[in-house]
Amino acid sequence: MSNLADSSRPSIAWIGLGIMGAPMAENLLKAGYAVTGHTLEADKLRRLTEAGGTAAASIAEAVRDADVIITMVPASPQVEAIAYGPDGILANARSGALLIDMSSITPQTSMDLAKKAAEKGVRVLDAPVSGGEAGAVEAVLSIMVGGEQADFDEARPVFEALGKTIVRCGPHGSGQTVKAANQLIVAVNIQACAEAVVFLEKSGVDLGAALDVLGGGLAGSTVLARKKDNFKKRDFAPGFRIDLHHKDMGIVTDAARTVGAPLPVGCVVASLVAALRAQGDGGLDHSALLRGVERLAGYDLKD
Repeated sequence: MSNLADSSRPSIAWIGLGIMGAPMAENLLKAGYAVTGHTLEADKLRRLTEAGGTAAASIAEAVRDADVIITMVPASPQVEAIAYGPDGILANARSGALLIDMSSITPQTSMDLAKKAAEKGVRVLDAPVSGGEAGAVEAVLSIMVGGEQADFDEARPVFEALGKTIVRCGPHGSGQTVKAANQLIVAVNIQACAEAVVFLEKSGVDLGAALDVLGGGLAGSTVLARKKDNFKKRDFAPGFRIDLHHKDMGIVTDAARTVGAPLPVGCVVASLVAALRAQGDGGLDHSALLRGVERLAGYDLKD
């Protein structure tokens, strides 16, 4: 498969081709962007080239001539590893390039990155996303952005190839702050849905019928719509792993402590996410919070 790149569009370097990054890069190819990608896994580079992209053997090679550099890696340490040092993005990107970090990291990491990048003449947006693997594949992600208005305006066409809800939330770090709030809401919502599933089953109610009618009322949510089949089928193939949500709950609880915002329910759910991870379920989808409730209810889980 090949995509014909539009030479009038900015060239893009994409670093990180995981569950989210791979389909997002492919959506940019479909939209007519030339994408050069780098990741450590050869099979993911093959997937990119089969979709019409170009594989790069190093970060330096990927970013050297790029107008826009997009990163999508798991956490702050990985962002710092790919951004800094002689082989990193800042040492090899051209002056004037726009670096868009779409990873979910701490707000402070984003602010530090923007400051250090400015010293190299590189502009930065923090632009984490919500919507999971399905949202990435369908190009319907919610994108929350921090940074300068002019840079956001320049990046909007790129964002529009990736998502549907695209909002500048404020200066550098603001996108990550809003993403932390998003992850808080999602985790609490999944936990509530999981508790409802066990309650319904133990009460002898038809689970499918119950979830259908709940989805049509005030209890309905994107979480319930997206994860309903996971709950019914106990299908926890990772769309967004517990390991990553555990990381995100650490971000939001630390950030909330810094600003003095209480998280009485959030801290409980953060502990439940951590417990599930400690029980060996970190590689499962975050809908596997259901397994934690099942254990508390005395279910005999088949691991």
